[in-house]
Amino acid sequence: MTYQFVRERARGLAPRHKDLGERILRAVTAGIVLDTVYVLLGGPWLVRLVYDRHRGWLTGAADHPREAALAAVLLLVILPAGAAWLVSWSGSRGSRSAHESIPTAWDATFRRRGHCLVRARLKSGYWVGGWYGETSYASSYPEAADLYLQTAWAVSGTGRFERPLEQSDGLYIRMDDVELLDFIEIPP
Repeated sequence: MTYQFVRERARGLAPRHKDLGERILRAVTAGIVLDTVYVLLGGPWLVRLVYDRHRGWLTGAADHPREAALAAVLLLVILPAGAAWLVSWSGSRGSRSAHESIPTAWDATFRRRGHCLVRARLKSGYWVGGWYGETSYASSYPEAADLYLQTAWAVSGTGRFERPLEQSDGLYIRMDDVELLDFIEIPP
Protein backbone atom coordinates (compact mmCIF):
# COMPACT_ATOMS: atom_id res chain seq x y z
CA MET A 1 0.00 0.00 0.00
CA THR A 2 2.95 2.33 0.60
CA TYR A 3 3.93 1.91 -3.03
CA GLN A 4 0.44 2.79 -4.25
CA PHE A 5 0.13 5.81 -1.94
CA VAL A 6 3.48 7.32 -2.96
CA ARG A 7 2.91 6.59 -6.65
CA GLU A 8 -0.46 8.37 -6.65
CA ARG A 9 1.05 11.36 -4.84
CA ALA A 10 4.06 11.55 -7.15
CA ARG A 11 2.25 10.94 -10.42
CA GLY A 12 -1.35 11.84 -9.71
CA LEU A 13 -4.46 9.79 -10.16
CA ALA A 14 -5.07 9.19 -13.85
CA PRO A 15 -8.70 8.89 -14.98
CA ARG A 16 -8.16 5.21 -15.77
CA HIS A 17 -6.99 4.65 -12.17
CA LYS A 18 -10.15 5.89 -10.44
CA ASP A 19 -11.55 2.37 -10.15
CA LEU A 20 -10.84 1.12 -6.61
CA GLY A 21 -10.51 -2.49 -7.74
CA GLU A 22 -7.81 -1.56 -10.24
CA ARG A 23 -5.93 0.45 -7.63
CA ILE A 24 -6.03 -2.46 -5.18
CA LEU A 25 -4.88 -4.88 -7.88
CA ARG A 26 -1.98 -2.58 -8.75
CA ALA A 27 -1.00 -2.32 -5.05
CA VAL A 28 -1.16 -6.11 -4.59
CA THR A 29 0.88 -6.66 -7.77
CA ALA A 30 3.53 -4.18 -6.60
CA GLY A 31 3.58 -5.96 -3.23
CA ILE A 32 4.13 -9.35 -4.87
CA VAL A 33 6.98 -7.98 -7.01
CA LEU A 34 8.63 -6.30 -4.01
CA ASP A 35 8.19 -9.41 -1.81
CA THR A 36 9.80 -11.55 -4.52
CA VAL A 37 12.77 -9.18 -4.71
CA TYR A 38 13.04 -9.22 -0.89
CA VAL A 39 13.14 -13.01 -0.81
CA LEU A 40 15.68 -13.17 -3.64
CA LEU A 41 18.01 -10.64 -2.03
CA GLY A 42 17.54 -11.28 1.70
CA GLY A 43 15.74 -14.60 1.98
CA PRO A 44 17.80 -16.41 4.62
CA TRP A 45 18.13 -13.29 6.79
CA LEU A 46 14.36 -12.61 6.64
CA VAL A 47 13.51 -16.23 7.40
CA ARG A 48 15.76 -16.15 10.50
CA LEU A 49 13.84 -13.08 11.75
CA VAL A 50 10.45 -14.68 11.15
CA TYR A 51 10.87 -18.39 11.88
CA ASP A 52 13.25 -20.72 13.72
CA ARG A 53 12.74 -24.50 13.23
CA HIS A 54 13.48 -25.32 16.82
CA ARG A 55 11.98 -22.33 18.64
CA GLY A 56 8.98 -21.32 16.49
CA TRP A 57 7.61 -18.16 14.91
CA LEU A 58 9.05 -14.67 15.47
CA THR A 59 11.75 -15.82 17.88
CA GLY A 60 14.40 -14.23 15.66
CA ALA A 61 12.55 -10.93 15.84
CA ALA A 62 12.23 -11.27 19.62
CA ASP A 63 15.98 -11.95 19.92
CA HIS A 64 16.88 -9.02 17.64
CA PRO A 65 14.11 -6.38 17.97
CA ARG A 66 16.14 -3.51 16.50
CA GLU A 67 17.06 -5.58 13.47
CA ALA A 68 13.40 -6.60 13.06
CA ALA A 69 12.24 -2.97 13.37
CA LEU A 70 14.85 -1.85 10.84
CA ALA A 71 13.76 -4.62 8.45
CA ALA A 72 10.09 -3.62 8.84
CA VAL A 73 10.74 0.07 8.16
CA LEU A 74 13.04 -0.72 5.26
CA LEU A 75 10.82 -3.34 3.61
CA LEU A 76 7.39 -1.85 4.34
CA VAL A 77 8.06 1.89 3.98
CA ILE A 78 11.40 2.99 2.55
CA LEU A 79 11.86 0.52 -0.32
CA PRO A 80 8.22 0.62 -1.57
CA ALA A 81 8.22 4.44 -1.40
CA GLY A 82 11.56 4.60 -3.20
CA ALA A 83 10.37 2.16 -5.88
CA ALA A 84 7.18 4.18 -6.43
CA TRP A 85 9.11 7.43 -6.67
CA LEU A 86 11.62 5.85 -9.08
CA VAL A 87 8.86 4.42 -11.32
CA SER A 88 7.04 7.77 -11.34
CA TRP A 89 10.23 9.73 -12.00
CA SER A 90 11.35 7.45 -14.83
CA GLY A 91 7.87 7.56 -16.38
CA SER A 92 7.84 11.35 -16.41
CA ARG A 93 11.39 11.85 -17.75
CA GLY A 94 11.31 13.60 -21.08
CA SER A 95 7.69 14.64 -20.56
CA ARG A 96 6.92 18.30 -21.07
CA SER A 97 4.01 18.20 -18.67
CA ALA A 98 4.28 18.15 -14.91
CA HIS A 99 1.95 16.67 -12.34
CA GLU A 100 0.21 19.12 -10.08
CA SER A 101 -1.09 17.76 -6.79
CA ILE A 102 -4.24 19.87 -7.04
CA PRO A 103 -6.77 17.36 -8.40
CA THR A 104 -8.74 19.54 -10.84
CA ALA A 105 -8.52 22.86 -12.65
CA TRP A 106 -11.62 23.84 -10.68
CA ASP A 107 -9.75 23.39 -7.39
CA ALA A 108 -6.68 25.22 -8.71
CA THR A 109 -8.85 28.15 -9.82
CA PHE A 110 -10.24 28.70 -6.35
CA ARG A 111 -7.16 27.82 -4.33
CA ARG A 112 -5.97 31.42 -4.07
CA ARG A 113 -8.85 33.23 -5.74
CA GLY A 114 -9.31 36.79 -4.53
CA HIS A 115 -12.52 38.75 -4.50
CA CYS A 116 -14.00 39.23 -7.95
CA LEU A 117 -17.18 39.32 -9.98
CA VAL A 118 -18.14 35.98 -11.52
CA ARG A 119 -20.53 35.58 -14.40
CA ALA A 120 -21.81 32.35 -15.84
CA ARG A 121 -23.64 31.65 -19.07
CA LEU A 122 -26.03 28.83 -18.41
CA LYS A 123 -26.69 26.12 -20.97
CA SER A 124 -30.11 27.71 -21.40
CA GLY A 125 -28.36 30.85 -22.73
CA TYR A 126 -29.19 33.04 -19.71
CA TRP A 127 -26.46 34.89 -17.81
CA VAL A 128 -26.18 34.90 -14.01
CA GLY A 129 -23.50 36.39 -11.84
CA GLY A 130 -22.45 37.78 -8.55
CA TRP A 131 -19.74 38.73 -6.13
CA TYR A 132 -17.21 36.12 -5.03
CA GLY A 133 -16.09 37.38 -1.64
CA GLU A 134 -15.20 36.30 1.87
CA THR A 135 -18.39 34.30 2.47
CA SER A 136 -18.48 32.74 -1.00
CA TYR A 137 -17.65 29.08 -1.47
CA ALA A 138 -16.49 26.75 -4.23
CA SER A 139 -16.70 22.98 -3.89
CA SER A 140 -13.59 20.82 -4.07
CA TYR A 141 -12.74 17.41 -5.47
CA PRO A 142 -14.20 14.77 -5.23
CA GLU A 143 -17.48 16.65 -4.83
CA ALA A 144 -19.29 17.88 -7.94
CA ALA A 145 -18.28 21.39 -8.98
CA ASP A 146 -20.59 24.08 -7.66
CA LEU A 147 -20.25 27.67 -6.53
CA TYR A 148 -21.90 29.93 -3.99
CA LEU A 149 -21.55 33.67 -4.60
CA GLN A 150 -22.29 35.82 -1.58
CA THR A 151 -24.22 38.48 -3.55
CA ALA A 152 -26.22 38.04 -6.74
CA TRP A 153 -26.09 40.70 -9.45
CA ALA A 154 -28.47 41.56 -12.26
CA VAL A 155 -26.79 40.52 -15.51
CA SER A 156 -28.01 41.66 -18.93
CA GLY A 157 -28.78 39.31 -21.80
CA THR A 158 -25.32 40.07 -23.22
CA GLY A 159 -23.54 39.21 -19.96
CA ARG A 160 -22.97 42.77 -18.71
CA PHE A 161 -23.14 43.34 -14.94
CA GLU A 162 -25.81 45.93 -14.16
CA ARG A 163 -26.18 46.19 -10.37
CA PRO A 164 -26.22 44.15 -7.17
CA LEU A 165 -29.65 42.70 -6.51
CA GLU A 166 -31.33 44.20 -3.47
CA GLN A 167 -31.75 41.91 -0.48
CA SER A 168 -29.64 39.22 -2.16
CA ASP A 169 -28.50 36.52 0.20
CA GLY A 170 -26.29 34.87 -2.39
CA LEU A 171 -26.44 32.84 -5.55
CA TYR A 172 -25.86 29.09 -5.89
CA ILE A 173 -24.60 27.86 -9.27
CA ARG A 174 -24.33 24.18 -10.26
CA MET A 175 -21.54 23.80 -12.79
CA ASP A 176 -23.53 21.06 -14.54
CA ASP A 177 -25.82 23.89 -15.71
CA VAL A 178 -23.00 26.20 -16.83
CA GLU A 179 -21.57 26.55 -20.32
CA LEU A 180 -19.08 29.34 -19.61
CA LEU A 181 -17.66 30.85 -16.43
CA ASP A 182 -15.87 34.20 -16.36
CA PHE A 183 -13.93 35.91 -13.55
CA ILE A 184 -13.72 39.70 -13.57
CA GLU A 185 -11.05 41.20 -11.33
CA ILE A 186 -11.99 44.56 -9.85
CA PRO A 187 -9.07 46.97 -9.45
CA PRO A 188 -8.66 48.28 -5.89
